Amino acid sequence: MGRGPRFFLHSPNPTDEDTRTVAVTNVDAQVETLRQRLAPAIAALDLELYDIDLSGSGRARTLRVTVNGIDLDAITAVTQAISPILDDAPELSGAFLLEVSSPGVERVLRTPAHYRGAINETVSVKVHTPDTRRLQGTLVDAESEHCTVEVDGQREQLAYADITQARTVFDWGPQPRPGQQKNRKSEKTPKAGAAASKGVTA
Repeated sequence: MGRGPRFFLHSPNPTDEDTRTVAVTNVDAQVETLRQRLAPAIAALDLELYDIDLSGSGRARTLRVTVNGIDLDAITAVTQAISPILDDAPELSGAFLLEVSSPGVERVLRTPAHYRGAINETVSVKVHTPDTRRLQGTLVDAESEHCTVEVDGQREQLAYADITQARTVFDWGPQPRPGQQKNRKSEKTPKAGAAASKGVTA
């Protein structure tokens, strides 16, 4: 082969922030695909898929599936219904831990539907715009791109794109006085939601 001019194109190394952004985007895409796969199977059981969360990496991945209005019997039914679907899902090749549970008294808010379902409830919201801060107040409105939280009588509109973490806050009531502790022992507190775990190896 003859000799000719050679050109070298230098591509700058991605920053840590760029890498994290790509990783988050990939996980979000995987979760959305899994949501589309699992929602019909769960709806066939007359149940509603609330949320899907995929965390960890390699053999330490955990897939958490939360379903509204679920009990121990329903957890078993959901696990049996979605396990074959997950076995064939290319997004989950390899080993992972499957957890199926109810949302609990304090629910994570990720989608506009989650926010709409929590209107008039107390919420805790972590926002990055560009400084990171946390608000706790009443969720008074939720649209497709933003929500509105009222804190001490002041309303603030927050874009979902700026929210890094959000959840509802359950009011456990005032702490009992020392003399009242014995009288409250028989009272039951709300459970955080029944859960079942299953190790899956593809």
